[in-house]
Amino acid sequence: MPEGTEQKVDYQALAIPEVLRQLGTDPASGLTAAQVDERIRTFGFNEVPEEKPNRLLGFLKKFWGLTAWMLEAVIILSAILKKYLDLYIILALLILNAILGFLQEERASKAVDTLKQKLRVNARALREGRWLMLPARELVPGDVVRVRAGDFVPADLKLLDGHLQVDQAALTGESLAVEKQASDLLFAGSVVQSGESTAVVVLTGTRTFFGKTTELVQVAKPKLHMEVVISQVVRWLLVIVGGTLGLAFAVAAFTGINLLEVLSLTLVLLASSIPVALPAMFTISMAIGSLELVKRGVLVTRLSAAEDAATMDTLCTDKTGTITLNKLSVAGVIPWNGFDEDAVLLYGALASQEANHDPIDLAFLSAAADRNLPVDQYAQERFIPFDPSTRRTEAVVAKGGARMRIAKGAVNALAALAGVDPAALNERAHDYAEKGYRTLAVAVEDERGFRIVGLAALYDKPRPDAGRLIGELNRLGIAVKMLTGDALPIARETARQVGLSDAITASGDFERTLAEDPAKAGAIAEASDGFAEIYPEDKFRIVQSLQQRGHVVGMTGDGLNDAPSLKQAEVGIAVSSATDVAKGAASAVLTGEGLSNIIDLVKVGRMIYQRIQTWIFNKVVKTFQIVVFVVVAFLLTGRFVVSAFDVVLLLFVIDFVTLSISTDNARWSPVPDTWDISALVRTSVVIGILVVLESLGILYVGMKPFHLVGEALRTYAFCILFYFGLLTVFVVRERGHFWASAPSRPLFFTSLADLLVVTFLVVRGIPGVHALPLYAPLTVLGLSALFSFVINDAVKVVMLRAQGHQAHHLLNG
Repeated sequence: MPEGTEQKVDYQALAIPEVLRQLGTDPASGLTAAQVDERIRTFGFNEVPEEKPNRLLGFLKKFWGLTAWMLEAVIILSAILKKYLDLYIILALLILNAILGFLQEERASKAVDTLKQKLRVNARALREGRWLMLPARELVPGDVVRVRAGDFVPADLKLLDGHLQVDQAALTGESLAVEKQASDLLFAGSVVQSGESTAVVVLTGTRTFFGKTTELVQVAKPKLHMEVVISQVVRWLLVIVGGTLGLAFAVAAFTGINLLEVLSLTLVLLASSIPVALPAMFTISMAIGSLELVKRGVLVTRLSAAEDAATMDTLCTDKTGTITLNKLSVAGVIPWNGFDEDAVLLYGALASQEANHDPIDLAFLSAAADRNLPVDQYAQERFIPFDPSTRRTEAVVAKGGARMRIAKGAVNALAALAGVDPAALNERAHDYAEKGYRTLAVAVEDERGFRIVGLAALYDKPRPDAGRLIGELNRLGIAVKMLTGDALPIARETARQVGLSDAITASGDFERTLAEDPAKAGAIAEASDGFAEIYPEDKFRIVQSLQQRGHVVGMTGDGLNDAPSLKQAEVGIAVSSATDVAKGAASAVLTGEGLSNIIDLVKVGRMIYQRIQTWIFNKVVKTFQIVVFVVVAFLLTGRFVVSAFDVVLLLFVIDFVTLSISTDNARWSPVPDTWDISALVRTSVVIGILVVLESLGILYVGMKPFHLVGEALRTYAFCILFYFGLLTVFVVRERGHFWASAPSRPLFFTSLADLLVVTFLVVRGIPGVHALPLYAPLTVLGLSALFSFVINDAVKVVMLRAQGHQAHHLLNG
C-alpha cells in the first residue's frame, strides 16, 4: 500500500528509490494483480468522473422551447375557450413529444458513448513481469509504464530513465518543448514529442498536479453545419407559414370570425412549421451512420465527420503506407557477367537476414520466395549487417562443403570491390535512377576475387488496389493529391503507376510561391496532383491554400506533426498506425490500411446527407400543404376544415414516424454534396403547390359526392393531410423515380403500421376524431397514392434533373 494517500507528497523532490519505496513498486516486475485491485479501491480509476447531465432536468427542458411554448399557448387558449377535450389531448401529445425527444437523445448519447469506448487510448504498463496494453483509465499509482514520441501522458509520472522532449502547452501555455530526464515529473495531459522512457505512475485522476486528466479523444456533437441548416429551414418555413397565416388572420378579422379560434389554430400551424424533430434527425442519422462506419473499419471521433465527408471534394493523402505498401520490393533486375536474373535475386537473398527486419533484406528474400529460389539449400555461416563505412552487407554461405562470400550494397562501393568501372553499371541503371528507384549491386567472390552478379532496383510498391481506389475517388468527384517526403522522380513515378498525372510540385517551389503570391500558390495547389519533398509542417499550408480556393479538404496523417493539418482540414483522417495525438486531432480514425476505408467514409457520409435532405424535403412539402391547404379551404368555404387538435395530432403521427428515414436505404450521390436549402425549398414548394391543389380536389369529393359536413368533414380533411404526408416520404426519398430503390425495412414497416393504426382510428372514431365509413379513408388513400406516385413523382424528377444540369453548367463554367 503506497504511503501518502491523504497527504500531498512532493514527488519531484524525492529521489527515485524513495518514490519506488513509498509506492511499493518493483521497477523490474511492476505491480501484482492484488496490488492493482487494492489501489483501484483506494484511488479509483484514472479518470475525472464525467459530470452527467441531470436526466430529470433534461426531460423538463423538453417543455421549454419555441414549439413547446406554442403548444402550451394552445392548451391555455383551449381552456379559455372551454375546449377541454382538445386541452387534454394536446397536453397528452405535448408530454408524448417530450418523452420521444428525451428517448431519442438518450439513444444518440449511448451511440456516442459506444464510439468513445472504441476510441479510448491504451497505455503500456508492466504488471507481474509482463508488459501489457491497458486502457489508460485502469492505471494506478505505482504502475510502471512506458511512454514514447506521440503519446499523451496518461497520468502524473516520475521518469525512471530516458530523455524526453515534452509539449506542455495544453497545460501551462509554454510554447516551447520542455526537456525531461530521469527523476523529473511528467504531467498528465502533456504530449511526448521525442524520446522514449520508462516511468512510474505517482498520481491519477483528480489527484494529478493539474487536477484532472486530459480527455484523450474528444467526441464532439455535430455542430459544423447542423445549426446553419436548421436555421435556414426554420426561416423558410416561417416565411411560408407567416405570410399565409397573415392573410387568413386578416380575412377572419374582416369577416367577424372569433379571433381566439383563429389564434388557436394559427399557433398550432406555426408550431407545425417548426422542424422539431430535425435536430434529432441529424443526431440519430449521424449516430447510426457512425456505427455503420465502425463495421467498415472507420471510427469517428465526432459525429459530424460523416456529414463533412459528404461535402469533401479534395483529399490530400500520404504516399507511404496509404498509396504504397510501405515495403520495399524489387522493381527490376539487370544481370551481369553472364549471370541470370534468378542468380542476382538468389545471391542477394543469401546476403540478407530476415531476423534483422531490414527493408532491403526483406525485399530480396520476398523476391526470391516469389520465384521459389532454393535459398534454404544454403547455410548462412556468417553475416555482417550493412556498414555505413563500407556501404555493403556481407554473408558467408555454404552448400555441400563449398563456401561462398557474397556482398550486396551501393553500386559504386561494389564496383570498387570488384575492381570495375562503375560508369558502365550506372549507365545500365540510368532508367531506374530517373524513376527515383534505389539501385543496388550484388557480387560474389570466387578464386579471382569479387565479381558483379548484377543490379537490382528497389522501390516502395503501390498497393494493388491503389489505382482502382484513386479512380473511384475521382469518379466520386474527389480530387486526390499525393503528399510525400520522397524526391520528385519517385513521386512522379508513383503517381504515374496509380493513375495520377505527373503534375507533382516540389515543396520548395510551392513554399517560395506562397511567400511571394499566396493566390498563385493556391492555384498551384489546386492544379497539382501531388507534392514531393515535403515536411509535415508543409501539409498545413497546402490544406489552407486549397481551402482558400473554396475546396472542402480531407487530410490523412499519422504523426505528431500531422495534428495541425488534421485539425485544419474539414475531414481529418488518422490512418491505422497513427499516434494518439494524430487520432485526437482527427475527426475519423481508420482501422484498416489503404484508401478503401476513406471511400466507405465518403459513401456513408453522402447516404447520411441524402437521408437528412429527404426529411427536410418532406417537412417543407408537408408544412406547405397543411398551412396553405387549411388557409385556402378557409378562404373558399369560410370555415377551418381542420382543428388545432388535428394539426397537433398530425405533427406527431408523421414527424416522429418519419425519423425512421435515418435508417433508409439511401443512395450516395456521385458528386460531393452541398447544403443548398434555397434550391431544396424551391422544389419543395412546387411539389407543395401540386399537393395543395390535389388535396382541394379530394376535399371536393368529400363535400359533394360523399356529402360530408361538420366533424365528419374535418376528420376527412385530416385523412387528406395524413395520407399525403405519409406517401410524400416515399416520393421524396428517391432522387430518381420512386421505384428506383426500395426503402429500408424500418421505414417501410413503421410507415405501414402508422397508416393502419390511423386508418383504424378514423374508421372506429376516438375523442376528437369523428368515425368515417371505410370507403372515405380508402378513397383518400387511393387518390393520394395516385397523385403522389404518378404526377408528383414525375414533376420531382424533372425539377431535380433541371437543377442537376444547372449545377453541372455552373461547375464546368
